[in-house]
Amino acid sequence: MINKVINEDLDHILLHTKPLWGEVKGKTIFVTGGTGFFGKWLLHSFNHINNTLNLDNKLIVLTRDPQLFLDRNPQFNDLKAVEFLKGDVRNFNFPEGPIDYILHAATEASEALNQERPMLMFDTIVEGTRHVLELGKAKNVKSILHTTSGAVYGRQPTEITHIAEDSRSCPDVFAVNAAYGEGKRVAEMMAAVYYNKYGIPSTSARCFALLGPYLPLDIHYAAGNFIGNILNNEDVSVNGDGTPYRSYLYASDLTIWLWTLLFKGKPAQAYNVGSDEDVTIEQLANMIVKHNPASLVKIKLPKNSNSNAARYVPSIDKAKNELGLDAWVKLDEAIARTIEFNRQAPLVQQN
Repeated sequence: MINKVINEDLDHILLHTKPLWGEVKGKTIFVTGGTGFFGKWLLHSFNHINNTLNLDNKLIVLTRDPQLFLDRNPQFNDLKAVEFLKGDVRNFNFPEGPIDYILHAATEASEALNQERPMLMFDTIVEGTRHVLELGKAKNVKSILHTTSGAVYGRQPTEITHIAEDSRSCPDVFAVNAAYGEGKRVAEMMAAVYYNKYGIPSTSARCFALLGPYLPLDIHYAAGNFIGNILNNEDVSVNGDGTPYRSYLYASDLTIWLWTLLFKGKPAQAYNVGSDEDVTIEQLANMIVKHNPASLVKIKLPKNSNSNAARYVPSIDKAKNELGLDAWVKLDEAIARTIEFNRQAPLVQQN
């Protein structure tokens, strides 16, 4: 049984992507990273759209352990137009038959891995992207969408409230956590090379902070951790001083953006994927605790009045102006829907 929140969100996704699908009827889409946060939304939405519009499309999903994923997530069993391919993104065997589109979303978005095994993080991103590009070349695909990250910009200059795609800022290569952002930059460069040399169209989706069902509640995502706290009747603990700015794109809007960029994004270009509704971490925590009066916000460090607040907030003017995209689900609603989903969580497995 699918969670009520998911069902409502699937109708939202269909509403905003319906015009896209007529041109890709009967096609095959290959997805990497198809069992993580992004992947679950792609699976849900593809199945709903394919069935509702009678598209006769096919989705091939790469995963390291299909059976384990399905055992933990029985809501994805018996998706008739979905085929799971077992393999590692760096060296999987190319599937037989035609592939028309590729959505490459496979990355271990793990802060611990980035800190403790940075070369594994870097190699997985770069080698995986090269292998996917080779698949695209072999199948002569119509387009590839690479999900990269706002991390390609490095530390956002504090005087820039919303960073745009034409920014020339970049990660500090000497920073201990540079492997993820640099890996994504190299992946984007490789995609551009394959387009210029082989004519394989690739678009980059530079993703910023996200929120919604299936977001982990117990790792390095502040919004997920805060929601996990209030669901467990705990106080919300802000590790810093609460002044950094973030913005959060809701999962159903993210899914609309990904399908739109796959089919309509311009090749050898990048689009920021996120919300431009910025809030401080303290403001975010206060918005979340409103959903549980028993929880309080506790900020560990005092504010430093002599320093500028860090920012990680995109400009999304390019996606709005070129593709008609937007962050339709506002932050207060995104928080409420994510909490409601997790309170109904016995209807689904989340890991």
